[in-house]
Amino acid sequence: MKIYDVSSTIFSGMAVYKNKEEKQPVYNTVQSGYVTETRIDMDAHTGTHVDAPLHMVPGGDTIETLPLESLVRECKVIDMTHVDGAITKEHLTDKDIQSEDFVLFKTKNSMTEEFDFDFVYVGKCAAEYLAEKGITGVGVDALGIERSQEGHPTHKTLFEKKIIIIEGLRLKEVQEGRYFMMAAPLKMTGTDASPARIILLDNFGQ
Repeated sequence: MKIYDVSSTIFSGMAVYKNKEEKQPVYNTVQSGYVTETRIDMDAHTGTHVDAPLHMVPGGDTIETLPLESLVRECKVIDMTHVDGAITKEHLTDKDIQSEDFVLFKTKNSMTEEFDFDFVYVGKCAAEYLAEKGITGVGVDALGIERSQEGHPTHKTLFEKKIIIIEGLRLKEVQEGRYFMMAAPLKMTGTDASPARIILLDNFGQ
């Protein structure tokens, strides 16, 4: 069995959405004698994280409502490294996407650790297709699942069908195929997102 850690490392100076300085995590370490204590101030959407519907839906469900059973389970990694711009419905129709699947899209985003303002994203038509298929969740290797779409239709389309969204995956070393995923957000309450340490297991049934 091979273990893939597909999470971003959190540190001051890491890639953050649109390179906004206010989104950088801030570490404050205090030493008193032999005791060291560190306080971290960071956005709930820092690095690899799970979105909750509240992020884009006023009054929507918060992070603790997402069932752990939907985040610790089998998933499918789908290679989209040939795509520029938006992943569309046409890119997905020949993929074996079934009801209840949790799909992770590996794109060119995984090949760089810098924030790319032209990152590959999931277009509205692809989100509608995934929703029609009845998937459980979708993960992407960008710090946002969409860009340049007024009104954030990708988020809203998925959230309306209670489809979980994971952003900020690092999939460079992961090949297309089936894996067992452990994607546990921090056990917080009332928030619109949570950082997560996400692990994929290969050959999990052997």
